[in-house]
Amino acid sequence: MRISELEGKRIAIWGYGREGRAALAALRWRLPSQPVTVFCNESEAAMLATSEAPGLSIETEVTAAKLAEFEIIIKSPGISPYTSPAADAKLAGAQFVGGTALWFAEHPLERTICVTGTKGKSTVTALIAHLLRAAGRRTALAGNIGLPLLELLDVEPPPQYWVIELSSFQTGDAIAPEVAVVLNLLPEHLDWHGSEQRYFEDKLALLMRAHPRRAVLNAADPRLAALSLPPDIMVTWFNHTDGWHLRDNDVYRGEWRILDSRLLPLSGRHNLMNLCAALATVEALGQDAIALAPKAQEFKPLPHRLQSLGVRDGVEFVNDSISTTPHASIAALDTFKGRRVAILVGGYDRGLDWGVFVERMSINPPRAVVTMGMNGPRIFELLKPLLPKGQFALAAATNMREAVRLGRELVDNDGVALLSPGAPSFPRYTDYVQRGRHFAERAGFDPNLISAIPGLGVS
Repeated sequence: MRISELEGKRIAIWGYGREGRAALAALRWRLPSQPVTVFCNESEAAMLATSEAPGLSIETEVTAAKLAEFEIIIKSPGISPYTSPAADAKLAGAQFVGGTALWFAEHPLERTICVTGTKGKSTVTALIAHLLRAAGRRTALAGNIGLPLLELLDVEPPPQYWVIELSSFQTGDAIAPEVAVVLNLLPEHLDWHGSEQRYFEDKLALLMRAHPRRAVLNAADPRLAALSLPPDIMVTWFNHTDGWHLRDNDVYRGEWRILDSRLLPLSGRHNLMNLCAALATVEALGQDAIALAPKAQEFKPLPHRLQSLGVRDGVEFVNDSISTTPHASIAALDTFKGRRVAILVGGYDRGLDWGVFVERMSINPPRAVVTMGMNGPRIFELLKPLLPKGQFALAAATNMREAVRLGRELVDNDGVALLSPGAPSFPRYTDYVQRGRHFAERAGFDPNLISAIPGLGVS
């Protein structure tokens, strides 16, 4: 759907976070006289009320009946279409569209590289953009990584490549990417999707419905390896011995050793696999990935992803607030093998199975586990039967201040206090960024110095 097709229709924007603000700005730019209603919360409504924009209406109560009054609703990604009131409004005839879908409709001929996956998608997206820029290509870095596509609606001169991170909420909005990158599939966001099966289907919409020209897939992921893809998609595999893969923690292309991992600014084996995905992608685009690989040494890791904040009183504080699944917390622990680690876990309870985490704690535990957040008590009870073995300490915290204090104490001021929650941040925090900033503040670091994502936009 093109933005021009919205003219004269009854239009609403639902959600006024960054995506919603980008949608309103795009409408004001392209259709300045178009009446628009914004559904938002009370604080956002107060901010909007000061704008005095012509044709703007504000609603703070969202019901299916109110939504059904509009022909087109531009919905923020975090609002699930599978639950009320969205599902009920759709049955009543309302049509929902995302800002990402609007952008793709406006840019049908751009060379887009779309990246998704349960873990690692932000890092891979940023790595691809970094490598393409190192090759001298004007490249946009945008999407779920922190810059809505609609904020880059009219860019002059246009970039040669658009590298776009897509969450599972957005994959169905992509149209004909040149390359679709899928890193892994693990249960996530079940509250939004409604079931594990639907989550996988929505994630794979990037392959099955978007009609990409090429796909870059992880050969080590059993679900991806077993996929039956449309025959017209050319596939490049990473984590396969014929392509880009790891061997003894070094980066190989086939039988050729390309990079010594000790020279790279990437923590953890999973991040080295992310680099393999990025190199496979630039190679799929026709770039000389072997020649570009050393440029990965200049990559600046993203904030809130195994981010070392520094050392206080003998304890290194590591911010992995982006971790929202138990598998991500396990991957974070693997990065610190051989060190005394207190891991801080817990947050919003989406009903994910923490059995894999408990199994890991029974086999190779850290020095301590500190539980917190809404699902903290549930995780604590799952781990409590392991305590008679005496392999690790277990403590419960009611807030971040207490969790940081316990983490420091349980490694006896000599080790790592690792925030890797394995769960979303809300409702206590608006997002993982706010959670990571609070962790930094409680640990004694300046939160204003840790959150900027390098390379966003076009360069």
